[in-house]
Parts: sequence; structure tokens; C-alpha cells
Amino acid sequence: KRMNCVLTVLALKHTALCLILLPRFLLAALMLCLLDVLCIRRKVLLKMEGSSPEDPPVCVSDSNKMFTLESLRAVWYGQKLDFFKSAHLGLIAPNTEVVQLQERRRVRVLDYVKGRRPLILNFGSCS
Repeated sequence: KRMNCVLTVLALKHTALCLILLPRFLLAALMLCLLDVLCIRRKVLLKMEGSSPEDPPVCVSDSNKMFTLESLRAVWYGQKLDFFKSAHLGLIAPNTEVVQLQERRRVRVLDYVKGRRPLILNFGSCS
């Protein structure tokens, strides 16, 4: 019985998530579709007028379409990641754990806050 309750709650969470994200997802899908329509229309018009081989590409990608199942999956995944992120504009920052490089000990990010001075985190990558 407890397992059924857990599954019901999980199903309700997923349903709520879908209802929240669906409008944003559909708008992004519409934009991808419109980009493809504009590119196809432009290609057809250029073929009717006759274009030379030296002409630059007419779209972001002449060979690939923007409105594909893969791109829609990527948009849906991105929307879900954005929805579940722990940091949100205007809310309290998450106090995640970090490792001090010199002493190799674990501390919390907000342990570095001093008074009312803002804490600035600078992220980088060496790749």
C-alpha cells in the first residue's frame, strides 16, 4: 500500500512538471519549426531565381533541420534542468559544499561571507 502511495505521488509530480513545462516547450518547438520553414522558403526562392555555387549558406545549417526529434529532446531536457536547478534569481543562494585547496578540508560556500559584503564566485575552466 505504501508503494502505491509513493508511485501516485511520483506520478502527480511528473504530471505537474509536464503541465508547467509544456507551454515553454511548445513555444521553443514552434520557434524551431519556424526557423526551418523560413530556411526552406528561402532555399526555394533562391533556386527559382537561380543562385551561384559561391553564394553563402542561407541558414544556420543547409543540410540539417532545426526541428528534429533530437533537438526537441534537447529542448525538453534543458527545460527540465532549468526547472530543477537549485539557484534561482531573487532567492537565497544554495550553500553548497566546497573543498579548500590549501588545507584540503570541506567548507560551505556561505562560510566565506563577511558581514554585508557581497560574495563573488568566479568560475573557470581549463580545457
